[in-house]
Amino acid sequence: MRMLMLGLDNAGKTTILYKLKLGKSTTTVPTVGFNVETIKFKNILMHTWDIGGQERIRALWRHYFSRTDALIFVIDASDIERLPDAKTEFYKVINDKELKNCLIAVLANKQDIPNALKPQELIEKLELDSITDHNWSVIPTIATQGTGLHEALSWISTNVNISA
Repeated sequence: MRMLMLGLDNAGKTTILYKLKLGKSTTTVPTVGFNVETIKFKNILMHTWDIGGQERIRALWRHYFSRTDALIFVIDASDIERLPDAKTEFYKVINDKELKNCLIAVLANKQDIPNALKPQELIEKLELDSITDHNWSVIPTIATQGTGLHEALSWISTNVNISA
């Protein structure tokens, strides 16, 4: 299956990718371009594309949409100031026709930081209840510790409709 991991810069996408792949935290630098790794979970090979989130790179995201089975949208739940930007980018992505039937896992990352938004708060602020044409879930995570990451993959593996 093909997974696409998107989100604003510094949300934790690359940390998540390598925590899942290697089982440990690694030092990361801002992703210019993309990282791709295959993660095996419950006998499912998840080809995972982590695309850089800097503003100048976001226009290129759509070039990675084709044949995506699951979208992981990572949000820094502690960065309230940039939440409107994250919301705008999120809706641009999920409204693209290439992702019409895509499963969506929103990761509310950095839950270890005081005042980080909890999943229900993120659902309200992002108005996720208005999304009726995608199966979605918000999962609280702490990428550096691995908290919530296996729960996210479990939810994806249970709910994904893998394209032929």
